Amino acid sequence: MVNKTRLIGLLQDLIRIDSQNPPGEESRIASFVSGILKGYGLKVKIHEFKKGRSNIVAVLKGTNSKRSLLITPHLDTVPAGKSWRKDPFAGKIIGGKLYGLGATDCKCNLACAIEAVRSIIEGKKILDYDLILAATADEESGSELGLIPLLDKGILKADAAIVLDADDFDIIVAQKGLMHVKVKIKGIRAHGAYPWRGVNAIDIAIDIIKEVKSQELSFKKNKYLHPPTINTGTIRGGDKVNIVADWCEFELDYRFLPGSSGQEFFKKLKDIVRKRAKKYSIQRSGIQQPYLIDEDHALVEGLKRAMRAFKIRPRIKGSEGATVITFFQHKGIPAVATGFGTGTCAHIADEYVEIKNLYKGSLVLEEFLKNYSF
Repeated sequence: MVNKTRLIGLLQDLIRIDSQNPPGEESRIASFVSGILKGYGLKVKIHEFKKGRSNIVAVLKGTNSKRSLLITPHLDTVPAGKSWRKDPFAGKIIGGKLYGLGATDCKCNLACAIEAVRSIIEGKKILDYDLILAATADEESGSELGLIPLLDKGILKADAAIVLDADDFDIIVAQKGLMHVKVKIKGIRAHGAYPWRGVNAIDIAIDIIKEVKSQELSFKKNKYLHPPTINTGTIRGGDKVNIVADWCEFELDYRFLPGSSGQEFFKKLKDIVRKRAKKYSIQRSGIQQPYLIDEDHALVEGLKRAMRAFKIRPRIKGSEGATVITFFQHKGIPAVATGFGTGTCAHIADEYVEIKNLYKGSLVLEEFLKNYSF
């Protein structure tokens, strides 16, 4: 049975361990969590792809090891910054809310996972599959030292996965794709009083951006997601106000829907840049493909049943931002995301989680794990 007092204390302990990323140092929190899970009798391994950047992979054996389910929260948090009025590492409770860095994103989900596993073991329930708990590093900076290498190296293998990194019991079944593009334009430097003697790279960049933003985007509508977007995130150029700028660079953030490809957007961008600039370079980064899973999948149905058991109305949603769900599709592993944080609290100063979410989250997760059927 889930122990509410124990669960709250666990989350407070997790918050008191600094795991800000950057700078990135998950070894302390990983050691703490590893010790707890080993104490329950789980087989636990720590994997590092850079010193101090620890990932935990723990296995609770079931009756049928030919089947496995993965649940994965992350260990790191964003930096606290300087706007906090409360101590970000105190885990203080005020009016039914537990405050602290990572309270919502994502240490509440980590605490719920640990408590749910502990309750299953204490209740002597033997699952009919192997349960894998992977608490990962580096999620807040792209997962290059966490989930990505764990999957790519075959350390994590599962028949299905639940990403524990969402708020208010949302069930995330769709996600936009992501592509970041940096465009560098080279012009010809001249005196600002004689602009006709030069080629202004800033002016060229502005014209490119205008055309990119005004183009009609073709896409297949998705009921979970807003239409695709293109955001101009940064722009820099020129050396001095009285000089014709001979350089300019800008970055675009593309978000596109399932059924679309980042390659389509990239080709259109190249055509526009090629038309307007003689000397340029274009670089892509941060590419993630869009994701969609059927609402009737066993993962979704199982989560809905577990939530209804505790009078929680399931909300099937899409994610406009990038999460780690997409990394699973490259390995053929069906995945959804859910979680028990408090909406709008991730990454804010004075971050908190509502204790009722925390407690019900652990109950829902235990119910789901005990009754999940592939």
